[in-house]
Amino acid sequence: MKNSFLLIILFSLFTFSQEPSMNQTELATLGGGCFWCVEAVYQRVDGVLSVKPGYAGGHVDNPSYRDVCSGKTGHAEVAKIEFDPDQISYQQILNVFWQAHDPTTLNKQGADVGTQYRSVIFYHSEEQKALAVNSKTKADESEYWPNAIVTEITKINNYSDAEDNHDNYYQENPYQPYCQFVIKPKLDKLEKKGIID
Repeated sequence: MKNSFLLIILFSLFTFSQEPSMNQTELATLGGGCFWCVEAVYQRVDGVLSVKPGYAGGHVDNPSYRDVCSGKTGHAEVAKIEFDPDQISYQQILNVFWQAHDPTTLNKQGADVGTQYRSVIFYHSEEQKALAVNSKTKADESEYWPNAIVTEITKINNYSDAEDNHDNYYQENPYQPYCQFVIKPKLDKLEKKGIID
């Protein structure tokens, strides 16, 4: 069952969207633990034009990194992903998302613990919502993970960009311990599976 789910993911990554977009880009906003990890993953996906770390879903306007790390603002660390739907579909963006983190751990990714690290899909349209719900259902039914998926699906709200020093973090700090021991193994694993370049 695990292998069949991976084959579906890989097949969909090489299947392009049928709908022409007339060169308009789209946004996806996803949280899957530390935004440095999510950013590094999507920077290596064909069709992704830019990735910006940010905060979403909280009750405080324009929080700082320190505020969000306190766990008191209700925000999740997210990546705002701009992509070209002529090259990659939203469904394919989600397929990478399921593979890039553990969607079965509530408010936790590895050693990163807190509501700011929750697994979450912030949708930008009703179409994205429907695709996200369907994608989550299929991922859960695949039994790829031993536990149930706990990923939150909610409308984008109270988003703000993170401070500029978080941009391109892995690329600019590859030898920082977090990058070496958390991000690099994740990227190596996804590259080996053919999920990213």
